[in-house]
Amino acid sequence: MSERERNSVTHTRRWVVKIGSALITADGKGLDRERLREWVDQIADLIADGVEVVVVSSGAVAEGMTRMGWTRRPSALHDLQAAAAIGQMGLVQAWESCFQRRGLHTAQVLLTHDDLSDRRRYLNARSTLRALVELGVVPVVNENDAVANEELKLGDNDTLAALVANLIEADLLVLLTDQQGLYEADPRSNPEAKLVAQALAGDRELDAMAGDGGTLGRGGMQTKLRAARLAARSGAATAIAYGRADAVLRRLHAGDDIGTLLTASQGRDAARKRWLAGQLQVKGRLVLDAGAVRVLRDSGRSLLAVGVRDVIGNFRRGEMVACVDEHGSECARGLVNYGADEARRIMGRPSAEIAAILGYLDEEELIHRDNLVLV
Repeated sequence: MSERERNSVTHTRRWVVKIGSALITADGKGLDRERLREWVDQIADLIADGVEVVVVSSGAVAEGMTRMGWTRRPSALHDLQAAAAIGQMGLVQAWESCFQRRGLHTAQVLLTHDDLSDRRRYLNARSTLRALVELGVVPVVNENDAVANEELKLGDNDTLAALVANLIEADLLVLLTDQQGLYEADPRSNPEAKLVAQALAGDRELDAMAGDGGTLGRGGMQTKLRAARLAARSGAATAIAYGRADAVLRRLHAGDDIGTLLTASQGRDAARKRWLAGQLQVKGRLVLDAGAVRVLRDSGRSLLAVGVRDVIGNFRRGEMVACVDEHGSECARGLVNYGADEARRIMGRPSAEIAAILGYLDEEELIHRDNLVLV
């Protein structure tokens, strides 16, 4: 075990914490409110220590099943959606009441995977989560199972948590589960299997070690490994740990040797820039003046509308655009905060005038530096 890697967790400042169905519903017996209070107390302590926390909570379907007296997870989509809608009420009430004890407000954020793959909705979700965290509110994220169709059948909250980690550029993704972590073999069939204390998320030897999920949840170790690899694409490490362990979150933050730590091969900035540069198709171009080109290249700052001379193409908010100089040479690309028509109206104008020109202000920057890569 690398002590340096474990100690690095103590310096992380943005976490996504996902809690699985089996944990949060006491293996299907109903919401485990006592355990929920323990997790909330630990999260509140993390927040007091300067850590920003977004919670991804499973349990809506399982809680709905408990309320309806169902012992087997339904296979019909409409029954799953009904269970999710019924269970979501109790789940949200439980989180809110527990956080209120610690003087913290929560906000329910329901997403589908499409919300995080569509570039416009990606930026909307990112802005909302960022605003909530800045307000000191704890977002409680769940998949919108009551209306999802393909997502509900094929998705899982491990994957959703990883996508949220990408979305907010988290330092650490924590997957709390009913297992101690990732083992070299399935410990249920091989009691001698050893726990994998640490590895690179991209190590393909880990694939053979992952097992299947249980009755209530959809996320076995295979989905957790897949989630770790998704989180690693923006540089986040992933901790897989036993959710019922005493003070599990505090111990992770202290750098204790607990669970499995899967690390990214690149730092957050390098990984995110590589993802932006290689994964998205350019939908338009922004022609910049010499001053804006110099600021991007030399200062690493965001692109403001005042530095844009022309807008080419018909792109939407959140899509990838190329930034070119007045000779047509590309200098950068990034996710744009305004659509092409809006960008044409505000180009060449200072940020202070955007609200008056458009009648609203989404972002002060045309492209935020976190969503921009030099080429």
